[in-house]
Amino acid sequence: MAIKHLRTAFASQYQPGQPARLQAGDPLQEPGGDYEMLHKQMKRLFNSKPGKKYGRFSEDIGEHPFSAWLKDYMEEKQSFASLTDRLFGQFKELLDSAQEEFSGHLMLVHEALADGEVAYLLVLESDSAMRFDSNQALDATDVLSLSRLNLALRIELDDWLGDNGSDNHLTLVHGRGTGEGGDLFIRLCGFTNQVDVEKETMTFLDAVEAFAKSAEPEKAGEVRAKAYEFCKEQHALGEPVEIGALSGYLDESQPERFREFASQNAEVPESGVLHPDHRKVKKLVRIAGSGGGMSLSFSSDLVNQAVYYDRDRDALTITRLPKALREQLQRYLEGRDGE
Repeated sequence: MAIKHLRTAFASQYQPGQPARLQAGDPLQEPGGDYEMLHKQMKRLFNSKPGKKYGRFSEDIGEHPFSAWLKDYMEEKQSFASLTDRLFGQFKELLDSAQEEFSGHLMLVHEALADGEVAYLLVLESDSAMRFDSNQALDATDVLSLSRLNLALRIELDDWLGDNGSDNHLTLVHGRGTGEGGDLFIRLCGFTNQVDVEKETMTFLDAVEAFAKSAEPEKAGEVRAKAYEFCKEQHALGEPVEIGALSGYLDESQPERFREFASQNAEVPESGVLHPDHRKVKKLVRIAGSGGGMSLSFSSDLVNQAVYYDRDRDALTITRLPKALREQLQRYLEGRDGE
């Protein structure tokens, strides 16, 4: 089984100014079954979340002791039960001082995979559901949400504790609208030094675009498309983009060519790893814009083939219209002619 240890606790603060409530479950070792299925679904949600942040543990252990407790557990200086007792206790203390209502199931998972060990700290939310009880009376109940995940942290344990520890061993999901509860979760995690995703996205786009322009004209579109596909696949896996791996994907016959080009022509980090926003990377293969009552989107491969831009007149000419669009235009014009 992938899960080595797992434990949950329900935490709630319904009356700000009063002590919060926290009810912890038993620590579970290799729980398997339904727990594996639940965790698998949470990982799907985690990986698919846009706008993730990347960083490391704060060095202020006094204010953020979670990393020290986790390290003691990994070094077998304390049990998983002791680690989670401390973690849940600190979360309750944070909620005691909260000024906003909060409720959720805090779940810590230690997972062993073929390529390394990972820990997840997640806040599971609930949905309201209706059911008929044993007397056939309608009753409202709460069930775990399998479609929402707004607060979560992934810890790459090997990257963090290895000999060549990475500065970006944490990946954070911090959804909009989480309010004070979200801020307290970040304090609990001790997350800091986030990566500038916007800057790394531009670095990625600039490097790929420059490389595509340096290629033969007929292969430029293929370079952009393959770079986008690689980035999209990495996003689905919840992984960043390694320039070396991308280089081999772009040109199997010369696997170092793009890596060398990027190192000379772009501000690639020494780690050779970038965290581009896959939504913005789509600009490599699509051109889109909206405004003034108009919205357009088309493949970049169509420029100067079915879409022509006249810079002097700031005019766009589109040929080979999609059938559905052509039919809509014809019906609209026929209706106007009949007025």
